[in-house]
Amino acid sequence: MSRVDAHHHVWDLTVREQSWMVGPELDPIRRSFGIDDLVPLAAAADVTATVLVQTVGLVEETVEFLEIAASNDLVAGVVGWADLAAPDIADVLAGLQARPDGAYLKGIRHQVHDEPDVNWLLRPEVQRGLAAVADAGLVYDLLTKTPHLPAAIETARAHPGLTFVVDHISKPVIGEPLEPWAGQLRELAALPNVTCKLSGMVTEAPWSTWKPADLQPYADTVLEAFGPSRTMFGSDWPVCLLAASYAEVVTTAETLTATLSPTDQDAVFNTTATHTYKL
Repeated sequence: MSRVDAHHHVWDLTVREQSWMVGPELDPIRRSFGIDDLVPLAAAADVTATVLVQTVGLVEETVEFLEIAASNDLVAGVVGWADLAAPDIADVLAGLQARPDGAYLKGIRHQVHDEPDVNWLLRPEVQRGLAAVADAGLVYDLLTKTPHLPAAIETARAHPGLTFVVDHISKPVIGEPLEPWAGQLRELAALPNVTCKLSGMVTEAPWSTWKPADLQPYADTVLEAFGPSRTMFGSDWPVCLLAASYAEVVTTAETLTATLSPTDQDAVFNTTATHTYKL
Protein backbone atom coordinates (compact mmCIF):
# COMPACT_ATOMS: atom_id res chain seq x y z
CA MET A 1 0.00 0.00 0.00
CA SER A 2 1.50 3.31 -1.07
CA ARG A 3 1.27 6.00 1.56
CA VAL A 4 1.21 9.76 1.90
CA ASP A 5 3.04 11.43 4.76
CA ALA A 6 0.88 14.54 5.12
CA HIS A 7 3.16 16.42 7.49
CA HIS A 8 6.92 16.79 7.65
CA HIS A 9 9.53 19.52 7.67
CA VAL A 10 13.05 20.30 6.52
CA TRP A 11 15.38 23.07 7.63
CA ASP A 12 18.89 24.30 6.92
CA LEU A 13 20.48 25.98 9.92
CA THR A 14 23.16 27.46 7.68
CA VAL A 15 20.42 29.48 5.94
CA ARG A 16 18.47 30.58 9.01
CA GLU A 17 17.89 29.73 12.64
CA GLN A 18 14.67 28.09 13.73
CA SER A 19 13.35 30.52 16.33
CA TRP A 20 11.17 27.89 17.99
CA MET A 21 14.16 25.64 18.66
CA VAL A 22 14.81 26.81 22.21
CA GLY A 23 16.28 24.80 25.08
CA PRO A 24 18.76 21.94 25.44
CA GLU A 25 16.01 19.34 25.17
CA LEU A 26 15.88 20.11 21.44
CA ASP A 27 19.58 19.45 20.91
CA PRO A 28 18.89 16.08 19.19
CA ILE A 29 17.29 17.92 16.24
CA ARG A 30 19.49 21.01 16.32
CA ARG A 31 21.04 20.30 12.93
CA SER A 32 20.06 20.65 9.32
CA PHE A 33 17.62 18.16 7.81
CA GLY A 34 17.10 17.97 4.06
CA ILE A 35 14.74 16.09 1.82
CA ASP A 36 17.53 13.68 0.88
CA ASP A 37 17.62 12.58 4.53
CA LEU A 38 13.95 11.64 4.37
CA VAL A 39 13.91 9.84 1.01
CA PRO A 40 15.31 6.48 2.23
CA LEU A 41 13.19 6.55 5.40
CA ALA A 42 10.06 7.19 3.37
CA ALA A 43 10.91 4.45 0.89
CA ALA A 44 11.36 1.93 3.70
CA ALA A 45 7.90 2.85 5.02
CA ASP A 46 6.17 2.68 1.59
CA VAL A 47 5.64 6.45 1.65
CA THR A 48 5.55 7.63 -1.96
CA ALA A 49 4.34 11.23 -1.49
CA THR A 50 4.64 13.86 1.21
CA VAL A 51 3.42 17.30 2.21
CA LEU A 52 6.23 19.65 3.26
CA VAL A 53 5.07 22.07 5.96
CA GLN A 54 6.41 25.49 6.95
CA THR A 55 8.49 25.97 10.09
CA VAL A 56 9.02 29.75 10.23
CA GLY A 57 6.98 32.84 9.40
CA LEU A 58 8.79 33.82 6.22
CA VAL A 59 7.57 33.78 2.64
CA GLU A 60 11.18 33.12 1.62
CA GLU A 61 10.95 29.68 3.21
CA THR A 62 7.78 28.97 1.25
CA VAL A 63 9.62 29.80 -1.99
CA GLU A 64 12.46 27.47 -0.98
CA PHE A 65 9.96 24.69 -0.25
CA LEU A 66 8.28 25.11 -3.64
CA GLU A 67 11.69 24.76 -5.26
CA ILE A 68 12.29 21.56 -3.28
CA ALA A 69 8.94 20.14 -4.37
CA ALA A 70 9.67 20.91 -8.01
CA SER A 71 13.04 19.21 -7.85
CA ASN A 72 12.14 16.09 -5.86
CA ASP A 73 9.64 13.38 -6.69
CA LEU A 74 8.78 12.67 -3.06
CA VAL A 75 7.29 16.07 -2.15
CA ALA A 76 3.84 16.34 -3.71
CA GLY A 77 2.70 19.50 -1.97
CA VAL A 78 3.72 22.40 0.25
CA VAL A 79 1.92 24.08 3.14
CA GLY A 80 3.67 27.44 3.27
CA TRP A 81 3.41 30.68 5.19
CA ALA A 82 2.08 34.10 4.31
CA ASP A 83 1.09 36.97 6.57
CA LEU A 84 -2.67 36.56 6.90
CA ALA A 85 -2.97 40.01 8.47
CA ALA A 86 -1.19 41.81 5.63
CA PRO A 87 -3.33 44.05 3.40
CA ASP A 88 -1.75 42.48 0.30
CA ILE A 89 -2.25 38.85 1.32
CA ALA A 90 -4.26 38.07 -1.83
CA ASP A 91 -1.49 39.46 -4.02
CA VAL A 92 1.17 37.50 -2.12
CA LEU A 93 -0.73 34.25 -2.59
CA ALA A 94 -1.31 35.00 -6.26
CA GLY A 95 2.39 35.69 -6.72
CA LEU A 96 3.34 32.38 -5.15
CA GLN A 97 0.83 30.50 -7.27
CA ALA A 98 2.02 32.23 -10.44
CA ARG A 99 5.55 30.86 -10.02
CA PRO A 100 6.58 27.97 -12.31
CA ASP A 101 6.49 25.75 -9.19
CA GLY A 102 3.42 27.46 -7.74
CA ALA A 103 1.11 24.49 -8.34
CA TYR A 104 2.86 22.73 -5.45
CA LEU A 105 1.45 25.29 -3.01
CA LYS A 106 -1.48 23.49 -1.40
CA GLY A 107 -2.04 25.36 1.85
CA ILE A 108 -1.01 28.05 4.33
CA ARG A 109 -0.15 27.77 8.02
CA HIS A 110 0.73 30.05 10.91
CA GLN A 111 2.01 29.11 14.38
CA VAL A 112 -1.27 30.05 16.05
CA HIS A 113 -0.32 28.10 19.16
CA ASP A 114 2.56 30.54 19.76
CA GLU A 115 0.30 33.59 19.72
CA PRO A 116 -0.33 34.98 23.25
CA ASP A 117 -3.86 35.87 22.17
CA VAL A 118 -5.84 32.61 22.08
CA ASN A 119 -8.40 34.44 19.91
CA TRP A 120 -5.81 35.49 17.31
CA LEU A 121 -7.72 33.66 14.59
CA LEU A 122 -10.76 35.86 15.23
CA ARG A 123 -9.00 39.15 14.55
CA PRO A 124 -10.73 40.91 11.62
CA GLU A 125 -7.54 41.17 9.59
CA VAL A 126 -6.85 37.45 10.07
CA GLN A 127 -10.40 36.56 9.10
CA ARG A 128 -9.95 38.62 5.94
CA GLY A 129 -6.70 36.79 5.25
CA LEU A 130 -8.40 33.42 5.65
CA ALA A 131 -11.00 34.49 3.12
CA ALA A 132 -8.15 35.23 0.71
CA VAL A 133 -6.75 31.72 1.32
CA ALA A 134 -10.16 30.30 0.42
CA ASP A 135 -10.40 32.49 -2.69
CA ALA A 136 -7.00 31.18 -3.78
CA GLY A 137 -8.28 27.61 -3.58
CA LEU A 138 -5.84 26.70 -0.83
CA VAL A 139 -6.21 24.77 2.44
CA TYR A 140 -5.52 26.26 5.87
CA ASP A 141 -3.61 24.18 8.42
CA LEU A 142 -4.62 24.89 12.02
CA LEU A 143 -1.64 24.69 14.38
CA THR A 144 -3.40 25.02 17.72
CA LYS A 145 -3.50 23.75 21.26
CA THR A 146 -6.62 23.16 23.35
CA PRO A 147 -7.01 26.80 24.50
CA HIS A 148 -7.21 27.89 20.86
CA LEU A 149 -9.94 25.44 19.86
CA PRO A 150 -12.96 27.68 20.64
CA ALA A 151 -11.59 30.32 18.24
CA ALA A 152 -10.79 27.61 15.69
CA ILE A 153 -14.37 26.30 15.88
CA GLU A 154 -15.80 29.79 15.34
CA THR A 155 -13.38 30.41 12.49
CA ALA A 156 -14.12 27.17 10.66
CA ARG A 157 -17.83 27.84 11.03
CA ALA A 158 -17.39 31.34 9.58
CA HIS A 159 -15.56 30.06 6.48
CA PRO A 160 -17.54 27.06 5.20
CA GLY A 161 -15.84 27.31 1.81
CA LEU A 162 -12.33 26.93 3.27
CA THR A 163 -10.92 23.51 4.12
CA PHE A 164 -9.19 23.47 7.50
CA VAL A 165 -6.72 20.78 8.58
CA VAL A 166 -6.04 20.34 12.29
CA ASP A 167 -2.33 19.67 12.77
CA HIS A 168 -1.17 17.19 15.43
CA ILE A 169 -4.74 16.62 16.69
CA SER A 170 -4.41 20.09 18.31
CA LYS A 171 -1.59 18.92 20.56
CA PRO A 172 -3.28 17.59 23.70
CA VAL A 173 -0.85 16.66 26.47
CA ILE A 174 -0.77 12.87 26.34
CA GLY A 175 -1.55 11.44 29.76
CA GLU A 176 -3.72 14.31 30.94
CA PRO A 177 -7.55 14.10 30.97
CA LEU A 178 -9.14 13.98 27.52
CA GLU A 179 -11.49 16.85 28.34
CA PRO A 180 -11.92 19.62 27.38
CA TRP A 181 -9.81 18.75 24.32
CA ALA A 182 -11.97 15.82 23.21
CA GLY A 183 -15.28 17.67 23.41
CA GLN A 184 -13.96 20.69 21.57
CA LEU A 185 -12.34 18.52 18.90
CA ARG A 186 -15.67 16.76 18.36
CA GLU A 187 -17.34 20.17 17.97
CA LEU A 188 -14.75 21.07 15.35
CA ALA A 189 -15.21 17.72 13.63
CA ALA A 190 -18.95 18.36 13.35
CA LEU A 191 -18.08 20.95 10.69
CA PRO A 192 -17.72 19.23 7.30
CA ASN A 193 -14.92 21.53 6.12
CA VAL A 194 -12.46 20.33 8.79
CA THR A 195 -10.07 17.37 8.62
CA CYS A 196 -7.42 16.24 11.10
CA LYS A 197 -3.86 14.96 11.00
CA LEU A 198 -3.06 11.91 13.09
CA SER A 199 0.38 13.32 13.82
CA GLY A 200 2.58 14.87 16.46
CA MET A 201 1.42 12.67 19.32
CA VAL A 202 4.74 11.09 20.27
CA THR A 203 6.24 14.46 21.18
CA GLU A 204 3.21 15.40 23.31
CA ALA A 205 3.83 12.26 25.41
CA PRO A 206 6.80 11.61 27.72
CA TRP A 207 9.54 11.24 25.13
CA SER A 208 11.44 8.32 26.63
CA THR A 209 8.62 6.25 28.10
CA TRP A 210 5.58 6.57 25.80
CA LYS A 211 3.87 3.48 24.40
CA PRO A 212 1.30 3.15 21.62
CA ALA A 213 -1.31 2.30 24.23
CA ASP A 214 -0.80 5.76 25.75
CA LEU A 215 -1.78 7.34 22.43
CA GLN A 216 -4.72 5.05 21.62
CA PRO A 217 -7.47 7.00 23.45
CA TYR A 218 -6.48 10.17 21.59
CA ALA A 219 -6.33 8.42 18.22
CA ASP A 220 -9.68 6.76 18.91
CA THR A 221 -11.22 10.14 19.72
CA VAL A 222 -9.97 11.58 16.43
CA LEU A 223 -11.10 8.61 14.35
CA GLU A 224 -14.52 8.56 16.00
CA ALA A 225 -14.99 12.30 15.56
CA PHE A 226 -13.67 12.81 12.05
CA GLY A 227 -13.92 9.33 10.59
CA PRO A 228 -11.14 7.86 8.43
CA SER A 229 -12.26 9.89 5.42
CA ARG A 230 -11.27 13.10 7.26
CA THR A 231 -8.22 11.76 9.10
CA MET A 232 -4.72 11.63 7.60
CA PHE A 233 -1.35 10.34 8.75
CA GLY A 234 1.59 12.67 9.26
CA SER A 235 5.02 11.86 10.68
CA ASP A 236 6.07 15.33 11.89
CA TRP A 237 9.62 14.32 10.94
CA PRO A 238 12.20 15.42 12.00
CA VAL A 239 10.54 16.85 15.14
CA CYS A 240 9.32 13.32 15.90
CA LEU A 241 12.95 12.22 16.36
CA LEU A 242 12.84 13.71 19.85
CA ALA A 243 10.66 10.77 20.83
CA ALA A 244 10.70 8.20 18.02
CA SER A 245 12.32 7.25 14.73
CA TYR A 246 10.47 7.70 11.45
CA ALA A 247 9.86 3.95 11.27
CA GLU A 248 8.51 3.91 14.83
CA VAL A 249 6.07 6.72 14.06
CA VAL A 250 4.78 4.83 11.03
CA THR A 251 4.42 1.52 12.86
CA THR A 252 2.72 3.27 15.77
CA ALA A 253 0.19 4.78 13.37
CA GLU A 254 -0.39 1.29 11.99
CA THR A 255 -1.04 0.03 15.51
CA LEU A 256 -3.41 2.89 16.30
CA THR A 257 -5.47 2.16 13.17
CA ALA A 258 -5.21 -1.63 13.25
CA THR A 259 -8.92 -2.20 13.89
CA LEU A 260 -9.96 -0.24 10.80
CA SER A 261 -10.91 -1.95 7.57
CA PRO A 262 -8.33 -1.97 4.76
CA THR A 263 -10.36 0.72 2.96
CA ASP A 264 -10.40 2.95 6.04
CA GLN A 265 -6.69 2.38 6.63
CA ASP A 266 -6.06 3.44 3.04
CA ALA A 267 -8.03 6.60 3.72
CA VAL A 268 -5.88 7.51 6.73
CA PHE A 269 -2.61 6.69 5.01
CA ASN A 270 -3.40 7.88 1.50
CA THR A 271 -6.71 9.05 0.10
CA THR A 272 -7.69 11.65 2.74
CA ALA A 273 -4.46 13.58 2.23
CA THR A 274 -4.55 13.13 -1.54
CA HIS A 275 -8.08 14.51 -1.72
CA THR A 276 -7.68 17.28 0.85
CA TYR A 277 -4.47 18.70 -0.58
CA LYS A 278 -5.27 17.82 -4.21
CA LEU A 279 -1.97 16.02 -4.56
